[in-house]
Amino acid sequence: MDKNTVTGLIVIALIFVGWYFLMTPSEEEIIRARYLQDSIARVEARREALIEQERTATLQARQEQVTNTAGTIFQQDSLEAEEFVLENSKVRMHVNTRGGRITLVELKEYRTHDSLPLVLWREGKSSLGLSFYANNVLVNTEKLIFHPGDSPRRLDAAAASQSLSLRAYAGEEKYLEFRYTLDPDSYQVTFLITTHRLDDLIASQTNFLELNWGLNMPQLEKSKDFENRYTGVYYRFSEDDVENLSTSGNDRAEPPTKVKWIAFKQQFFSSILLSENAFSNVAVSSDMATDPGYLKDVHAVAFLPYVGGEQESYTLRFFFGPNSFPVLQEYGDALDFPDLVDLGWKWLAWINRYIVIPIFHFLERNVTLNYGLIIFLLTLIIKMFLFPLTYKSYLSQAKMRVLKPQVDEIHKKIPADKAVERQQATMKLYKQAGVNPMGGCLPMLLQFPFLVALFYFFPGAIELRQQGFLWATDLASYDSILDLPFRIPGYGSHVSLFCLLMTVTNIIYTVMSQRNQPMNDQMKSMRVVMYLMPVIFLFIFNDYSSGLSYYYFISLLITIIQTWAIRRFVDDGKLLKQIELAKAKPVKRSKFQERLEAIQKEQERQRKARLKK
Repeated sequence: MDKNTVTGLIVIALIFVGWYFLMTPSEEEIIRARYLQDSIARVEARREALIEQERTATLQARQEQVTNTAGTIFQQDSLEAEEFVLENSKVRMHVNTRGGRITLVELKEYRTHDSLPLVLWREGKSSLGLSFYANNVLVNTEKLIFHPGDSPRRLDAAAASQSLSLRAYAGEEKYLEFRYTLDPDSYQVTFLITTHRLDDLIASQTNFLELNWGLNMPQLEKSKDFENRYTGVYYRFSEDDVENLSTSGNDRAEPPTKVKWIAFKQQFFSSILLSENAFSNVAVSSDMATDPGYLKDVHAVAFLPYVGGEQESYTLRFFFGPNSFPVLQEYGDALDFPDLVDLGWKWLAWINRYIVIPIFHFLERNVTLNYGLIIFLLTLIIKMFLFPLTYKSYLSQAKMRVLKPQVDEIHKKIPADKAVERQQATMKLYKQAGVNPMGGCLPMLLQFPFLVALFYFFPGAIELRQQGFLWATDLASYDSILDLPFRIPGYGSHVSLFCLLMTVTNIIYTVMSQRNQPMNDQMKSMRVVMYLMPVIFLFIFNDYSSGLSYYYFISLLITIIQTWAIRRFVDDGKLLKQIELAKAKPVKRSKFQERLEAIQKEQERQRKARLKK
């Protein structure tokens, strides 16, 4: 580096240093600028608040105007809001004459995670009503006060059937009626809407009455984040499958065809609105809740066809109940209600539907044991069913292990640059010995769908909800033995013991399986990944259902015992002798094998030809 270059670099450095000191603001200038920014921010916030206040006042004024105008159509004089209670052994439902709508729904057989009454619909956190034009005025039934019938304010819970009629009159023998009927010992409520002689009031061009239904879905389980994963809006096309909005964020949809039912579904409970005739032009939305103690704000708009007759009726039904597979089958098997229970991807849901659930419910009905022991028996049955695959997998790995010295000899004789010849010789050895290199993998792959299926089954099994076992107070939620004063990213703020036990047994099983397999360079590089997987599962399952972690723990423990027993039973020396006897027998090559060898020889010939060039 010459003198001029050094001088130039020094000058550039001095310029940068001088620029920094000259352009850096003083402490007073920084405070003044910060004060100015804060002032601007306060002014902007005040301006937005005034705009929002003005907008709210305008909307309220418009709504009051609509309500007052609607009140001139529907008789509202000297009416005060009243509340009625419809109740049976399963459901308690509050209906208010203001709006003639359901305001509260409680499931009497269940409690929240903190032992409070389980309320699906809470006061002030739901909406249900019709919107339509009458005499060129927009009528929103939620603003009207309905006339109650002769029913008492609280109906007898033991009555054969309970029915409540609410009417909004627009004149003599002109009314809109909402009738709710609750059958005994049922989760179902019939909701009958009738327009009687309103054809001269409702706009002649009206083809539909707009039904609006909204709900702020409250948190009912211990883990809000985990419950939110299973909470959302579901709907079934009239002639098609069940679809749902995203459960991980805000979402909305307008199904292109008619919809048979709409469900606001949570992890273990659902509110379903069903129409005898499919809904048309449905729009559904789901937004993450901002209020503490709530999961999602969901809304549905459906249109009821209106032809302008003197009397028109619409029969709807509500289902308020648990996401229990047998219950949903009872109330709507033909309508695909059971699809609200997440059984996994369609290609493996049949495992849960036809194997796991029948076995589980059989044990539940016929064995008077704790649910933890029922899970143990379920695991034992599944492992016995899969044992032939486990045995075949181990036997294949054992054959590969005893043949490892002979494979190493082939590798010594044939150099690595002759990969095709080395592969052909190895495959020939395996063929003579009657060993399938994929024999250890295929049985494991066949067991994998059961592991995934049960991954979906346990978090959605309402039967495990609030059922204790050992230290776990709720097998449907995590079992915390230690609450941390801080949160570990990706892990949580608690320690789940069943998850720890699952991780430990997973590591032990990994060590045993690695010892049982022949080690080549590729397998050695994969060993780190195999040991890392249990640690990853520790983070994933810490917040999951303790019943799921318990199942995997028991399943791995049984697998370890099976592996140990098979290892004691299978003698490597005898196995090697059997292989040598099999090698002595002539092996008939299949046509496919002949074609495969021909292809390999052609590839080797082409490789040698390229090397000569």
